Amino acid sequence: RDLTDISLLECFIHLRYVDLSENKLQDLSPLSSLTHLVSLKVDRNLLPSACMQELPYLQIISFAHNRIKDMEGITHPLLANLSLKGNKIQTALGMSHGRLFSLQILELRGNKLESTAGLSLPRLKNLYLAQNDIRSLEGLEGLQQLTTLHLRDNQLEILDGFSSSMKCLRYLNLRNNGISSLQEVAKLQVLPVLQALVLLDNPCTDEPNYRLEVLVLLPHLQRLDKELFEREEWAEANKIRQERQEEEKVRTAWRGEEK
Repeated sequence: RDLTDISLLECFIHLRYVDLSENKLQDLSPLSSLTHLVSLKVDRNLLPSACMQELPYLQIISFAHNRIKDMEGITHPLLANLSLKGNKIQTALGMSHGRLFSLQILELRGNKLESTAGLSLPRLKNLYLAQNDIRSLEGLEGLQQLTTLHLRDNQLEILDGFSSSMKCLRYLNLRNNGISSLQEVAKLQVLPVLQALVLLDNPCTDEPNYRLEVLVLLPHLQRLDKELFEREEWAEANKIRQERQEEEKVRTAWRGEEK
């Protein structure tokens, strides 16, 4: 409706669900009186910031496709689902970690992030970071309840930054990055329950016996590039893994004798 002013909404203090998408809003301050608000959708407006007065019952917010450049001023204590996709956010530093006690789903696709620093949210379960410019993984050790991580279409070449404290991460999408070596994939061994991995459109997928080599490195993996491993692949990977372990034992023994 090309709305630019929503001051009229200040009168409707008991509103719980508000959708103001597809307008020309630059200011949400009139919503501060809507203290019963549970869900807010303001996609495709002209908002320069996600900063709002804290609303005690707000659980879902979508700020998709605005002009937001940072993540400061988001402090709603019951917020569980936050979408900021399609904005201009360059860094997640400045998030109010101490206030976002309940955040479980964070959508940041299509921004300008260069790092994951600042995303250490203790209850986060699903994190969507596709279509950014991420080159480094930082601060992930705090994501102890994360189960799903999307990093498709970024600039990752090395996989330093994953942590054994990420004990719930089951699904990891790294499609279309710059991962050229399976030595980098080996760094995912620190993830104790990783079950599904997507590496399509990375240079490492051109290595000989790619699927088998990944399974040798990651024995708990059940699915690679959306295809389940066959029983025969499991058996072959186990055989190769055991042979290499025996070879390493022999080499270690030889080195010990030489000393």
